[in-house]
Amino acid sequence: MGTESRLAISRGTGEVVAFPVSPRRRPIASSGVIGMTLFVIAETMFFAGLVSAFTIVKTTALTPWPPPNQPRLPIESTAVNTLALLVSGVVLLVSSRHFARDAARAVRWLALSAGLGAFFVVFQGAEWVALLAEGLTMKSSTHGAFFYLIVGAHGLHALAALGGLCWALLRARRGTLAPDAFATVRVFWYFVVALWPLLYWRVYL
Repeated sequence: MGTESRLAISRGTGEVVAFPVSPRRRPIASSGVIGMTLFVIAETMFFAGLVSAFTIVKTTALTPWPPPNQPRLPIESTAVNTLALLVSGVVLLVSSRHFARDAARAVRWLALSAGLGAFFVVFQGAEWVALLAEGLTMKSSTHGAFFYLIVGAHGLHALAALGGLCWALLRARRGTLAPDAFATVRVFWYFVVALWPLLYWRVYL
């Protein structure tokens, strides 16, 4: 990397002198990525608290868990939904690899990732409707309260992250998506994707 120079007038001779100036270093990460990473760390602590509280209540319950009079969670169908979310994360990674070289191909992969994310969110909503109809509510039991609190919190994050993906998709189609903005959106979506298998394991299984 070459050294830049700055022109200045010498006080003694009045001549124009070139002074070497060290070039600015490229930041390791953009401010958006750093801010989103800090947000993700804070949210990780939030979910860790929820899961810890749920685990304590579950392991110290005096009755069988989940309560025998409560509907069972759809383990098999949610496993398929979990797979769709994980594939969405992989597809987004592929899109980011193509972004710098082939914007058109990156848009296709990004659209597929957003579509899988939308499938996950819609499927979770349908699951909630079915469980509510079967009698599992936040007031029906501690099991129901923790289920809707933990899964609902993740659902809100997934919905917000999906909005970010759709925003990035629209900007990418117009050719105005900045790399730093795309990286920031990816950090949020990867957080949503990576968190869900842990919640599925602790809440559903």
